[in-house]
Amino acid sequence: MARNREDEDYAGPLRRIGIAVLALILFVTFLVWRIDSPRVERLRHAFIDRFVPTFDWAMVPVTQFLDMIEGFQSYARIYEQNQELRRELQQMKSWKEAAVQLEQQNAKLLAQNQVRLDPKLTSVSGVVLADSGSPFRQSVLLNVGSRDGVVDGWATMDGLGLVGRISGVGRTTSRVVLLTDTSSRIPVTIQPSGQRAILAGDNSTFPPVDFLEHPEQVRPGDRVISSGDGGVFPAGLLVGQILQGQDRRLRVRLAADYERLDFLRVLRSHPAERLLDAGPLVPPAPAPGPEAALAEPAPRAAP
Repeated sequence: MARNREDEDYAGPLRRIGIAVLALILFVTFLVWRIDSPRVERLRHAFIDRFVPTFDWAMVPVTQFLDMIEGFQSYARIYEQNQELRRELQQMKSWKEAAVQLEQQNAKLLAQNQVRLDPKLTSVSGVVLADSGSPFRQSVLLNVGSRDGVVDGWATMDGLGLVGRISGVGRTTSRVVLLTDTSSRIPVTIQPSGQRAILAGDNSTFPPVDFLEHPEQVRPGDRVISSGDGGVFPAGLLVGQILQGQDRRLRVRLAADYERLDFLRVLRSHPAERLLDAGPLVPPAPAPGPEAALAEPAPRAAP
């Protein structure tokens, strides 16, 4: 059977011949390049001067490719640094949150033990039993009542800031209406401007400030305290700080931590004695007349 010449494979021998020729050329080039001879040195310089400058167009893609590789490596390093900074930022945020919680807890404990109020004020502390917060009423229940001397209208604090007032007293429990409740209206003073206003609850986290005479004198961050007007609350109790809400109204960031109302201090305020009747009228003493002057004995002369 005759062998088909079309089936003969010429690629294998040609490939081997090409590899051998390429290896021989590379070997000869290596030898020529390494020969230490003045003639060969001149030949090398002539070759470089003749062919290397004309290869600039061929080096442009290589240069751009190398620049792309370097840029990608730089981008990878920047990305890794960005991820590391994100991790550090997240860790710092967690540390900040822990620090803020510790600071608030420390402030509450210090206020519970070392707060300086009016000496006429004493307090009784109670545990929050239940939170009856709703869209229409915001209040909490305390485990202190009439047996502890609690009276309607007394102020309550969480150790740092004003929380609300007593509204409804039982024998062993009492209800506290929070400052955020819609029925809450308390007079406050804004420092340092000294502006008087009304803090009106609206069932939001940041209740608004109403009836400001000069709003332009109030700035975000100003301190808000109770004014004591009308005898609703004792004066000087910390309420919070001024902020500007999204509706452009001046609101108050309450100093009390409404998210964790565990213990409350009820301030026993002792108002001044009230006069229930007019009492007897004392007429003024009559002016001395000439008869009274004659009746008075003459003073003795000094010895």
